This record gives sequence, structure tokens and C-alpha cells, in this order.
Amino acid sequence: MGNPLSKADAGLEAVHQFALENRLKRAIEKEEFMLFYQPQVDLATGKMVGMEALLRWQASDLGMMPPSEFIPVAEQTGLIVPLGEWVLKTACAQNKQWQNAKYPPVSVSVNLSGRQFHHQNLVEKVEAVLRETRLEPQWLDLEITETYAMQDADFTLAILKDLKHMGVRISLDDFGTGYSSLSHLKNFPIDTLKIDRSFVKDLATDPKEEAIVSAIIVLAHSLGMDVVGEGVETAEELAILRKHKCDKIQGYYYSRPIPVHDFESLLQSPKTL
Repeated sequence: MGNPLSKADAGLEAVHQFALENRLKRAIEKEEFMLFYQPQVDLATGKMVGMEALLRWQASDLGMMPPSEFIPVAEQTGLIVPLGEWVLKTACAQNKQWQNAKYPPVSVSVNLSGRQFHHQNLVEKVEAVLRETRLEPQWLDLEITETYAMQDADFTLAILKDLKHMGVRISLDDFGTGYSSLSHLKNFPIDTLKIDRSFVKDLATDPKEEAIVSAIIVLAHSLGMDVVGEGVETAEELAILRKHKCDKIQGYYYSRPIPVHDFESLLQSPKTL
């Protein structure tokens, strides 16, 4: 016999998911979403050279909703596709607006979900957004996760080649958490590897993690790729990444993800690591 409590819990979870899906649809219609931006810093100069656009949901009745709660539902239901298109267009338009205001130009990174990446006409949609927003391709960095990239390596390679031909940059996110084949990795036109926070957080206390991070950096550099250390929160983590010639960092040590007006203040008065 099954556990009636677990069945009840499963039923409640299904109801919660259904309600959240409906709320997401209404939130898209009511434009309750916004972008926060987290800086990326060049370790050679200590200066901000990029930013990652991160989706936030300001629900009218519940306040700020954590991405961990609504992103999986958006993925499962396919709502992540229109949401992702909105993020891409909004991030590109905002970056162009800052460039027009004569702030020092930085690249903007936008995450592509698995559904987006495998959706029809992705390349054409990216091209249309760049044309509409007038952002030059080199100021856009598209991020795909290692897991999604490896689901269909031949398909991934074809799409990445088309995107690179357009002139945008490509990053492989959460590197080290998936199952990359080195033969595929060397063939993908990747500009940047992003080392997952799960490796960075134990750098100061676990020599094995430091050895793994050092190996990833050496591998990336040998393949002509830059490396970004994600989730850097302490001076110790920063020092170790610097020691191993990591190119850039992103994380709370420099700045949390911040809304548009706060990021604009950072562009006006940038701080140096």
C-alpha cells in the first residue's frame, strides 16, 4: 500500500504548481518581471568588464519571488521561452541605453534555458533582437549550461557556430557540474568557461577543490578560453583564483545582483578590486 500522506503531499504539490503556472502567465501579461545585474570583474585590472542579467519576479501580492521557486515551473511549462525572449530583449536594450549615455561599455551575459536553446529559430530571434536594439553583437554574451550543451552535441555545435558567426560571445555556465566530453569541448566555439560556485566555495579549505579549479583554468586557457570564477564571496577565494590566473570573477565579494538604478550608480562610480 502506498503512503496516503505522500499522496496527499503530491496532490498539494500539483495544486501549487498549477496555481504558480497560472500566476506566471498573469505576471507575464502584467509585466511584473524585472532584471537585476551582477558585475563581472577582470582580475588583471580589477575593473568591471561585464554583467550578468538575472530575472526577478516582483509579484503584486507576494513581493519578490525567489528564482528557485518559479524558474523550474517556467521550464516545465514552456513559459521560460517567452520569458527568456523578454530577458534577452530587455538586457540588450538596457546595455545599448547605457552605451548611448556614454558609460564605459561592458558586455551583458544572458542565460539561455534548455528549452530556449532547443526552440526553433533561436538564431533568428537573437539576430532580430540585436537589430531591433542596435546593440553590437560583441557586447552580448550568451550562456548555456554544460548539462544542456551535452544533451545533443551535434545540435549544440551547429547552433553555437551560427551564433558565433553572428559575432556574439558564448559562455559555458556551471562548468564542472555536468559531463563534458573533452572531444566536444575542444570543438565547441566557446569563449568562456564559468567555474561553478560549488567548486569556488571550498577553495580556502579544501586542497582538492583548489586542484580541480587550477586544472579547469589550465584546460580552458590551453583551449583559448577565458575563465570566470562564479560566486566569489571572500578575499581568500579571490586570492586563490588570482594565484591560478583566473581571468574574471563574479560574486558577492564585489557586488550582489542589483537593480537597474543601482547598477547605473556603479557605472557612474565604478569600484576597483
